[in-house]
Amino acid sequence: MNRLPITKTPKVYVGGAFIRSESGRTFAIKDAGGRFFANVPQCTRKDLRNAVEAAAKAGPGWAKRTPYNRGQILYRLGEMLEARKADMADALMLGGVSKSAAAKEITAAVDRLIYYAGWADKYEQVLGSVNPVAAPYFNFTVTEPMGIVGVIAPEEAPLLGLVSLVAPVIVSGNTVVALASAAQPYPAIVLGEMLATSDLPGGVVNLLTGARKDLLPTFATHTHLRALAAVADAGERKALALGAVESVKRTKFWKAEEKTDWFSEKAQSLYAIRDFLEFKTTWHPIGA
Repeated sequence: MNRLPITKTPKVYVGGAFIRSESGRTFAIKDAGGRFFANVPQCTRKDLRNAVEAAAKAGPGWAKRTPYNRGQILYRLGEMLEARKADMADALMLGGVSKSAAAKEITAAVDRLIYYAGWADKYEQVLGSVNPVAAPYFNFTVTEPMGIVGVIAPEEAPLLGLVSLVAPVIVSGNTVVALASAAQPYPAIVLGEMLATSDLPGGVVNLLTGARKDLLPTFATHTHLRALAAVADAGERKALALGAVESVKRTKFWKAEEKTDWFSEKAQSLYAIRDFLEFKTTWHPIGA
């Protein structure tokens, strides 16, 4: 007796739960041979606003965790990605890459998570400082997370590019609302499944799929998003920058037309963590 295969219904990961788009809309993705594979949620501005609310709820608790604990959680996520290489490789190969290229991207993504996990309890010592002052008090500069950061992932390297943008943001206590690659969204769906079973609290990372033109204006102008990390073309960068000015948010752009080499060591840095930190200076009397 023949049986029909039971296929997965992809959902986005928001607030620690798997949800369909608020509008119920989807868009089809196909495998490398051009055959229909699945319908992926086409998220709306309402989905983005809901994701920001989820990130806001998760933010205070995540920021209060010790740096050591945040590092452990990122390391655990790297372990899970390593253990589920086969699932992620299948997701990447939908985009037409070879098995070896998929394995290379997964390995690089695991290494990137471990890299930032290692910085979790060290970046404060490097970026913070005790400032010399000619007066009877101490002057300290310490770092603080910004809050909720919007991430616009690149179209290429749909796993590694996304991880490279998200990891340095969350390691310092920020939360993220991320838009996955529109051309290859399925690796982000699988990553969401790993996040759901990891130690990362729900709402710290929220993953959306859908059309960039629908969501970028809201990313730019939403007042609760304190910063943007975006891979965008010239027109998108201009629109995001103008919206960011109105809502007073920090921006960090990568030029989509220049095809960033996400495999390069230059794609990871302590300064990627610093880009989404605020610095607070404290004065303390000597002897008090």
